[in-house]
Amino acid sequence: MNYSAFLQLNEELSLLTIMVILLIYDVFAGEKALRFFQPVAIGLLVIHTIINCVPKEAFEVAGGMFKYTPMQTYVKTILNVGTIIVFLQAHNWLNEKDSIIRRGEFYFLTLSTLLGMYFMISAGHFLMFFIGIETASIPMSTLVAFNKYHHNSAEAGAKYLLTAVFASGISLFGISMIYGATGTLYFDDLETMLTGTPLQLMAFVFFAVGLFFKISLVPFHLWTPDVYEGAPTNVTAYLSVISKGSAVFVLFTIFTKVFGNMVEQWQAILYGIIVISITLANLFAIRQQNLKRFLAFSSISQAGYIMLGVISGTAIGMSSLVYYILVYMFSNLAAFGVISVIENRTGKLTMRDYDGLYQTNPKLSVVMMLALFSLAGIPPFAGFFSKFFIFSAAADKGFYVLVFIALVNTIISLYYYLLVVKSMFLNKSEHPIERVESDVPAKISLVICTVAIVFVGLISEIYNQISLLGFGI
Repeated sequence: MNYSAFLQLNEELSLLTIMVILLIYDVFAGEKALRFFQPVAIGLLVIHTIINCVPKEAFEVAGGMFKYTPMQTYVKTILNVGTIIVFLQAHNWLNEKDSIIRRGEFYFLTLSTLLGMYFMISAGHFLMFFIGIETASIPMSTLVAFNKYHHNSAEAGAKYLLTAVFASGISLFGISMIYGATGTLYFDDLETMLTGTPLQLMAFVFFAVGLFFKISLVPFHLWTPDVYEGAPTNVTAYLSVISKGSAVFVLFTIFTKVFGNMVEQWQAILYGIIVISITLANLFAIRQQNLKRFLAFSSISQAGYIMLGVISGTAIGMSSLVYYILVYMFSNLAAFGVISVIENRTGKLTMRDYDGLYQTNPKLSVVMMLALFSLAGIPPFAGFFSKFFIFSAAADKGFYVLVFIALVNTIISLYYYLLVVKSMFLNKSEHPIERVESDVPAKISLVICTVAIVFVGLISEIYNQISLLGFGI
């Protein structure tokens, strides 16, 4: 076997090198040197992102178990940028007394999940896919329970772990049925062998249900609000954006490549799940008072919108999906960034706590407003363009009724997003949240997110570059 072929895995090897460096640094550095741990970690990840942001020629390793396509570079770069923003926002939280001694663990575990997502994204074989998804899921459950002295965090970690195990078991059972029906697990071979027999259809359902749990689509979403509420806010932000973005991209790839001949069956299944996910999530979001639970149902709804790109099954759908993940990442991380700053300083998390926030914290209020407007799809912010492209991809394949239902739900979402804006700008409070001074890393992250929300949609070259690789699925 020619092991030199593995040297082509630039992104994976680079990230693994960063993890080893940070592990050695954390173990052997003195107390003074550890003060610079976060800048070192972020700096290394920035360098890693820059040197790996240019797409390469397609290649495969290990007999096709690992398959690289140029589009994957854009997806991995988006995940890298999102991780950098999360690291910036986590600075204040990780310097608290009960977190500072485990600061190195947070970075190592987070990068471990990112490495698992890399393998999952580049999988050309179900075994590689499963290794990747488990490498991403197991450290994530540890991150969710990172605040071990907080009851809610420990409970959220247990719920996430049980859900992840259950979802993995279902997916693995589906994969075993695929192997039993075809005798292979290579994506390229399965593309022509899966024709929609009853056994193959059952295998698809079991496999898909496991991924639907990961993405938190209705009716497999019940763990999401509790885990989002209980986990540390910065971990919740990572889980809602980075983890979900990678899973949706892989879902699109597997559905179109492996189950391409069963397109009518899985489109029918997705149709119902999209309608239910968007509608129920929007209705439940209206009732929420805790902002982390509020954004949990918002993320379930957003997952439904993202699936419009999947159901199209086209190159336009792929481009729209990747662009949507990019915009959703900046919008959601901006919202969670504001929540994190206020929670770390005041401990307040409910919508009523945000009454009159603009009086004392106008800048944070404006950032939150822009993030919510983008999530709602209000022009001229980036969220409007992402929804336009993803709706267009579904309409291009004739799903006009589905797009109409999604548009109606977009109007419903405007109501509950504006509830938060109303609370901050219009509601009066005798005791509003005091002026909160965010740390420098958090300010940098919020500036990055705000600039992206305003300009990513207006700079057409961003979507054009993604669309050029739309056929490189």
